[in-house]
Amino acid sequence: MLWAALYAYCSAADAQQSGKTYRVGFLFAGRASVAAGRLKAFREALYERGYVEGKNLAIEARYGDGKSDHMHALAAELLHHNVDVILTGGPTDTRAAKETTNTTPIVMAQDSEPVGSGFVASLARPGGNITGLSTLSPEISGKQVELLRETLPKLSRLAVLGNATEPGNEQTVRETRMALGAFGAQLVYIELRGREDLANALSEIKHGDSRAVIVLRNPIASTLRMQIVDFMTKSRLPGMYVSPEWVESGGLMSYASELRDAYRRAAIYVDRILKGANPAELPVEQPTKFEFVINLKTAKQIGLRIPPNVLARADHVIK
Repeated sequence: MLWAALYAYCSAADAQQSGKTYRVGFLFAGRASVAAGRLKAFREALYERGYVEGKNLAIEARYGDGKSDHMHALAAELLHHNVDVILTGGPTDTRAAKETTNTTPIVMAQDSEPVGSGFVASLARPGGNITGLSTLSPEISGKQVELLRETLPKLSRLAVLGNATEPGNEQTVRETRMALGAFGAQLVYIELRGREDLANALSEIKHGDSRAVIVLRNPIASTLRMQIVDFMTKSRLPGMYVSPEWVESGGLMSYASELRDAYRRAAIYVDRILKGANPAELPVEQPTKFEFVINLKTAKQIGLRIPPNVLARADHVIK
């Protein structure tokens, strides 16, 4: 009788669980088109774990289109829809979600400096309602400079387009400056905080005698991606970017942590939280998978020959 009662209880519990629809919110400061491939990877990873949209899963997505002042309102919208967990696409999103709720679990798909930003107490023990993945990896800056220098042996002056309000920006600039200093090259830092800054920023690059440009992770730059890439091509300037989407849009090359993989990993966090795990006790992961992408069509357009040793190291080549 005891086993029969226990079996009936478990069957009822399973049926109740299978009948539940989990609601996952996605908060992203950029455009939907930028996040499309990453969100697809996230959905696929959830599907592999038994979550099917329209059956037991609903995803509510909100996009800021580069307007950071809208993010708190978008986060509030997600809470109004009673989401079980919020997935954030970057530090601007995580900040808005954190300042909107301290109870609903938040999973970072990527964050450059979660401890320094105050999102988590430590990577090992986050301690609050936020966990996920960190993309801060100091060696990335050195690797980007190394690849640019191998491509441009006479590189003496490099422009860096960033946003000082973006977490991790300061450390990235510092690491890049150190990497350049090792062979006597100069760094010119150019600020891009809003759409209204773009014309001046591009003018500064054009007249600054830089041989190449690194564009740092920045939701504003992301929404202006096509304008920036078009300017770089017309100016015949090599560019190093933060994700393959830039290279797919015509940028020269990117070297960074693999974002689609990060979103797949984020799905594991979401799954564990939906199954009852406490985000305060789920350690934040650091990047282990990096991707180097080159666009040979762009190289030809700007009159640049990619050395065979650099080409051989690419994970993906667009021809």
